[in-house]
Amino acid sequence: MKRMYALALVVALSAAPAVRAQTADSKKPAAPAAKAGDGGVEQALTKIERDTLAAVLKKDVAAFGRAFSDDAVLVTPDGSTQTKPQLIADLKSGDLAITSSEMSDIKVRAFGDTAVVTYITIDKGKYKGQEISGRYRWTDVFVRRGGAWLIVAAQGTPIQGAK
Repeated sequence: MKRMYALALVVALSAAPAVRAQTADSKKPAAPAAKAGDGGVEQALTKIERDTLAAVLKKDVAAFGRAFSDDAVLVTPDGSTQTKPQLIADLKSGDLAITSSEMSDIKVRAFGDTAVVTYITIDKGKYKGQEISGRYRWTDVFVRRGGAWLIVAAQGTPIQGAK
């Protein structure tokens, strides 16, 4: 049950503003490869994470889905895996219902056209009627394809002892 929540949050966490950047015209030349510490990449990916989280809270399935590669996979907080279609179906059906989420401790590391984003969320919500509220650390792996940053892998880990 936590896995759907984790995947949804990962997408949401992946910064909301960057979701718009992902819809940019793919005919434009790709930006130069990112370098570690590149502030532009850090801002873009942070925005995507925040925008994705906002999409989850608003139940905006389309905006949420744009953050992920079609072949993305999420390792949920309970250790199971979920695909993009499964995650979107859970958000669309209401099986995944996040009522609030606060994101903090966002860190971005870029390696050319690949980047790793980590962050913490404190969430309130349910998955298929079961309580999944808690504190989680997320890791999202992004790849830049056609000039757009997309999540290709994500993992959510419960922070033990957190309320």
